[in-house]
Amino acid sequence: MSILDEEFIKMAPFFGGEEALTIVKTLMKLNEATDEQIANESTIRLNTIRKVLYKLYDHALVSAKRVQDEKTGWYIFYWKLQPDQLDAFIRNRKRRTREKLKSRYDSELAHEFFVCPKCPEIRVTFEDAMESTFRCTRCGAQLKSVSNEKMIEFLATRIKQIEEELNV
Repeated sequence: MSILDEEFIKMAPFFGGEEALTIVKTLMKLNEATDEQIANESTIRLNTIRKVLYKLYDHALVSAKRVQDEKTGWYIFYWKLQPDQLDAFIRNRKRRTREKLKSRYDSELAHEFFVCPKCPEIRVTFEDAMESTFRCTRCGAQLKSVSNEKMIEFLATRIKQIEEELNV
């Protein structure tokens, strides 16, 4: 098994859990197959196989060759993995993640945050806390200022790590 195959196997559950992993492994074994051949080989329902294959196709991780059946006139799709597209897919995902992290990092830098001691999921900016007179909108408890230095540190570290991986 090549490194690309191993990476494909690691990434497959992202598109549909264990079923997607089974579909990818089956396609690796068969090389090129119809959805019905994959269903016969893997015992996964046909509609589930099609959903996963379409998700993989949307990200160019599989290719489909369309052939018209001479008897029925219906089109049959032959699916094949595209391991050479895996690197581009991963790099694209990392770029998007980096942008989301940068946005969160900027937000963390720009705001002071307050939390409710009774409702730990309540976290609001200074502006929102001021509007509610520094009271929790759920339970009415006094909001407490909280440091977000650890979050800022974590985000900066993660952004730097992704940039190093992307060679940015």
